[in-house]
Amino acid sequence: MARCRFRKCIAAQLSHVLKIPPENLVKSISAVPVSKNRQTAEFQFSMSPILDANSTNYTTSDINLQAEELANKLKCDAVVSQISPGKGTVDFTINRDLLAKTVLQQVFEDGSEYGIKSELFSGLPKRKVLIDFSSPNIAKKFHVGHLRSTLIGNFIANINEAIGHQVTRINYLGDWGMQFGLLGAGFQWFGSEEKLKSNPLQHLFEVYVQVNKASEEDENIKTLAQDFFRKLEAQEEEAVSLWQHFRDVSIEEYARVYKRLGIYFNEYSGESFYQEKSKEVLKRLDAKGLLTKIEGVGKVCLSENGDQVAVMRSDGTSLYLTRDLAAAIDRMEKYNPDVMLYVTDKSQSSHFQQMFQILKLLGFSWAERCQHVPFGRIQGMKTRQGEVIFLEDVLNETCSLVLERRASTKTTKECDNPPEIAERIGLAALIIQDFKGLLSSDYRFNWDHVLQSKGDTGVFLQYTHARLHSLEEICGTVNQGTPVNPACLQDPLAISVLQHLLRYDEIIYQSSQDHQPKHIVNYLFKLSHLVSAAHRNLPVKGSPLELAQARLCLFHAVRSVLANGMKLLGITPVDKM
Repeated sequence: MARCRFRKCIAAQLSHVLKIPPENLVKSISAVPVSKNRQTAEFQFSMSPILDANSTNYTTSDINLQAEELANKLKCDAVVSQISPGKGTVDFTINRDLLAKTVLQQVFEDGSEYGIKSELFSGLPKRKVLIDFSSPNIAKKFHVGHLRSTLIGNFIANINEAIGHQVTRINYLGDWGMQFGLLGAGFQWFGSEEKLKSNPLQHLFEVYVQVNKASEEDENIKTLAQDFFRKLEAQEEEAVSLWQHFRDVSIEEYARVYKRLGIYFNEYSGESFYQEKSKEVLKRLDAKGLLTKIEGVGKVCLSENGDQVAVMRSDGTSLYLTRDLAAAIDRMEKYNPDVMLYVTDKSQSSHFQQMFQILKLLGFSWAERCQHVPFGRIQGMKTRQGEVIFLEDVLNETCSLVLERRASTKTTKECDNPPEIAERIGLAALIIQDFKGLLSSDYRFNWDHVLQSKGDTGVFLQYTHARLHSLEEICGTVNQGTPVNPACLQDPLAISVLQHLLRYDEIIYQSSQDHQPKHIVNYLFKLSHLVSAAHRNLPVKGSPLELAQARLCLFHAVRSVLANGMKLLGITPVDKM
């Protein structure tokens, strides 16, 4: 009974009455959200799937009557202390002693896998998941426009790895295209080897701005840019050597930024890898009669309405779409993933629809495995000085602001490495601000809101974790071998915390299905608010030993789950603030 999984016990009893295999019932049994106003049951079984399977027409009164009839047929036992009908549900209250004992034991035994070692994931087939994310453009400083792709892609990779899938993280660099023709020509006019050595990406950014401005006034520069890109495509040594230099210094700079973010990739790829293979794509399209040339431009018809999309320039050079097609084919041959995710902003939705449609026209049935994960844009993200902003500026700014606030706060704890702590807190603030809403929504960045220690912010989550760690330092660490007296955890505040801990597996499952981190973010906020109330009203220090030990175990369990959830989001928890 110590390893009891409550859903399985409930499913077994329901199965006996409904004559349905218990494994078919588990996902209809959900943990009840904690209510502020009253004590609730721990679980509820929804009648809707049962009625949907047997009838298409039923009323609210029908479903409520069915719930009442089913509740009357079920019996309480050593696990379930109360069964009652709800609105279209049957509600189950767990024996409260068993609730406390089982939840705490499960958290301690499962550790970082708590919530994942759940019956919700037991039948889940293990898949190979390939995720294309971040993908900045080389020869440019890492712009905040790529921040969301980087954070979201990392989260999706983290949660898929956590539930046991084999994940391949690919950073598909924007390292080809006409902009490199412009940059190559511009560097020959405005470039400085000395400046390139001292501050490579800043200098290349300045060159790019200069040459863009110059090209508006001088058509010859556009011609020079086209010539340079043609030389690149033709693999002429001088052009390739300069481009390779730009690429090398860019990746070196990006690697440093990714290290600050705590993010890694299995493979650094790039459009340049597929310049040659894109020619094979054009041959495939031509062989299938899908390629039409109109004034030298290669196009593919996507629908009966005559919608066309360009796949080749009139001078024969490749396009972004062609290189993406070549990359998809190559990845499928190399990795054979069950799903291939592209994490980019929603403005590229049309591009991916066209790409997936062309793959289907080419006869690749696996095109169904490709999926675009779109997200909205960040608005108003500038430094306090109002400058156009790059990612390192954001990281430096948040770190600086956290250090300023630490210096002015009386309760700040001494720690070994204040800048590192400040960076972790600042990054948590950025990630939570980004993940609070639906990914598809745009949001407005606000420096004042993002670093508040009160309210629902990343700083608040870090503060809660640090506070719980401090409690253990003051009152002693938890001895996991010592049995807890569950009678000491029957206070309504303790029960609410335990009930909320029960919901963690459902939250992970939900986020793993729809790629939305907001479910985990909202769960962690609720957990932090519940434990804050419990910390105020259920003291450890000064309480009798047995009571103190039980409460300390509860707070330790919360800290463990809080840390697990933060790590899935890409946040490193801090122990001191």
